[in-house]
Amino acid sequence: MSALSDFPITARWPAQHPDRIQLYSFPTPNGVKVSIALEELGLPYEAHKVTLSDADVKSDAFLSLNPNNKIPAIIDPDGPDGAPLALFESGAILIYLAEKAGALIGNTPAERYEVLQWLMFQMGGVGPMLGQLGYFYAFKGSEIEDARPRERYIGEARRLLAVVEKQLSGRDWMTGEFTIADIAIGPWLTAIEKTYKAGDVTGIRDLPNVQAYLARFAARPAVQAGCSVPPRD
Repeated sequence: MSALSDFPITARWPAQHPDRIQLYSFPTPNGVKVSIALEELGLPYEAHKVTLSDADVKSDAFLSLNPNNKIPAIIDPDGPDGAPLALFESGAILIYLAEKAGALIGNTPAERYEVLQWLMFQMGGVGPMLGQLGYFYAFKGSEIEDARPRERYIGEARRLLAVVEKQLSGRDWMTGEFTIADIAIGPWLTAIEKTYKAGDVTGIRDLPNVQAYLARFAARPAVQAGCSVPPRD
């Protein structure tokens, strides 16, 4: 096993437990996906707070791990064949962790692909569209006179929520069993009300399956623990 000191990021964010997975993150919807997964899977890890400021995510230290300057990222000192593995992109990390632990990714090849399908639904649709909803509705919308971007992302949020509402009919979780797809989707749907204060315009409160789903998600101990990792303060 190579020393973590081989990775430049560890000079800025030193490891106190170099035998554990090193998580570099911040508690955003994307960031908590990985901390929730680590908690759910019971994989030992050490969390390092990397804020969204340029001083952190655009630092040479962080860029050495993720050239795309986005959280989260990890280093697993015990990766494939015992060699360390550095990985960024939350979806890729979720797949890796689930496969490492042999859980939360379906029990058959067909189930695995169904899980990946809904994970990609989050990565390609829910995350980008709700992120733009946050920007244009909650954060910067008041500075933009043109209402079309705001209306577009409100409309996309409503459309995506309708897809989730239909998929959850008769199911507790997106594919029946709790998987990394739910770990990816849950934090983003939670952000609609909690972070973006967009419950009224998106109609999320009128979707009984989604509301029950979010209540189940929030009640999981690993979700509760992972949503505050690393602490903001």
